[in-house]
This record gives sequence, structure tokens and C-alpha cells, in this order.
Amino acid sequence: MNQDMIRLRVIDREGVTRELEGPTDMNMNMMELCKAYGLPMEGTCGGMALCASCHMYVLSNHALTPASEDEENMLDQAFFVEANSRLGCQIRLAPELNGLVVKLAKE
Repeated sequence: MNQDMIRLRVIDREGVTRELEGPTDMNMNMMELCKAYGLPMEGTCGGMALCASCHMYVLSNHALTPASEDEENMLDQAFFVEANSRLGCQIRLAPELNGLVVKLAKE
């Protein structure tokens, strides 16, 4: 595997686990990666943390950058929010996220 690629697992809304590979050298986020793999990810606002259509749950113990105030405000308005909820558009692919496991939130 290319050193600029990481492997992640995404559990879709039907409970199917998908193994994805994502580049860490393109400033891509989880929403964009899910869309690139054809997963049901709206990304209505284009990654600006202005909607919650890329809401997901982080299941692994990776240290993510803390949620911004904008992301927190958006999650406050979302449905089915849990302590591990994040917006996929705010999770940038980085080498330290290799092995990340997320589950797509209900729509």
C-alpha cells in the first residue's frame, strides 16, 4: 500500500462493513471518501459543517482533532446524536487515522 494511503472501515446504514482506502496527501475528508466509494453520504453543504448529512459515529479509539464550534452547533441540531458523533466533512484523512472505524448515522 502507498505510504500516502490509509485503510479505514465504514459500517453503512444496513450494517455492512466496507474496507476503504483513502489518500492522506489530498486534504480529503471522510465525507468525500465515502462519496467517492458510492456510500449514501449527502454532503449537502459541501463540507462546510452547515448540515448534518455526513453525520457518523467514530467507533475506534483514534484521537481526532476536537470538534469546532460550528461542528458542535450543527450536531446540536442533528438527530440520533451520541457522544461519539462527528461530521464526516470535519474529519480530515491523515496518517494517524489508519485503521479508523466509523458507522454512518441514520438519516
